[in-house]
Amino acid sequence: MNVILLLGGNQGIVKNYLSKAIKLLSERLSGPIKASNLYESEPWGFEAQQNFINQVVQFKTEMNPHELLVYTQSIEKQLGRKEKAGIQYESRPIDIDILFCDELILQSQRLTIPHPLLHERRFTLLPLMDHWSQFTHPVFKRTIEQLLKDCIDLNPVLKLD
Repeated sequence: MNVILLLGGNQGIVKNYLSKAIKLLSERLSGPIKASNLYESEPWGFEAQQNFINQVVQFKTEMNPHELLVYTQSIEKQLGRKEKAGIQYESRPIDIDILFCDELILQSQRLTIPHPLLHERRFTLLPLMDHWSQFTHPVFKRTIEQLLKDCIDLNPVLKLD
C-alpha cells in the first residue's frame, strides 16, 4: 500500500527532526519513494513563536493503517513529542499525519483516512502539489490541484531552498 504522510514541526531544529523521522520511517516502510520540498508556514489554529516546517513523503508499507498510526506515534514520542495537554493545537518538535493510504476511505474512533482537514490547509496542499497534484482525493473526487484552488486558507506558505 502507498501511504502519503505529512511531517512537520515547530520546536528545535525542525529540519533535523524531519530527517530523523524519515530515517526511522524507512526502517519499517519501503522508501521514501517521493518527498516534497520543505515548506514554512505560520502555526495553524494557534499562536506560537516559531513557524512550522512541513514536508510530504510517500512510502510503501504492508502495515494496516492502525499499525501505521501506532508506528508513527511511536516515532513522534521517540523524537521528543509530548502528550497533548488539552484539545488545542500546540507547538511540537515533530508531527506525522497520515494523509492517504492509496484510495482507502477509513473512519474509526482513532483514525480517519484521508486526513479530514487536509483540504482546508494550504500548508498540506502546497507540498502535495510537488508530486501529487493529479492525485484524486477519494472522498471529494477532486485532484489536489482542484482542492488547492478551492482552499479558503490564505495563510502564506513559503517553499524553502
